[in-house]
Amino acid sequence: MGPTRISTLVVAGLAAAAAAWLLISSLYYSGIPRLPWLPVVTLAALAVLEGYAAINTRGRIDRKPGRDPVNALMVARFVVLAKASALAAAIFAGFYAGLTGWLLVERTRAATEDRPAAGAGLLASLALVAAALWLERSCRVPEKDDDEDREPGDRESRPGQR
Repeated sequence: MGPTRISTLVVAGLAAAAAAWLLISSLYYSGIPRLPWLPVVTLAALAVLEGYAAINTRGRIDRKPGRDPVNALMVARFVVLAKASALAAAIFAGFYAGLTGWLLVERTRAATEDRPAAGAGLLASLALVAAALWLERSCRVPEKDDDEDREPGDRESRPGQR
């Protein structure tokens, strides 16, 4: 499994933005209920939790003093969570971007009232994308220096011998 590619997230976000714009523009917008704030709060809370997990996991992998040793299975689960969260948040960000763009063009009272929730949803989604990518990066094993791996009596460390 490789790291999450930014291009994948951008394509998913653009597709969701286009779908949101088409969906909202084809419906009669004033008949739709107001945008809820619960998804915004949920996305922001997930971003905070994944950011905390990134800090904690990086400290445990680096074996900082006062931290418990890292459990390899937990790190694997965090990587899966980070990859899934990044993609889902990119789709949410695209949806909120398309919705926000349409709401900025629309001049109705209902559209004006929904702009804050749509803008906050876009920001919370982008924060979750960033936190998920940070968590995924924090789960990487640090690269060791070649000098740390070799023993003083290794053949490679003696000059002139092969």
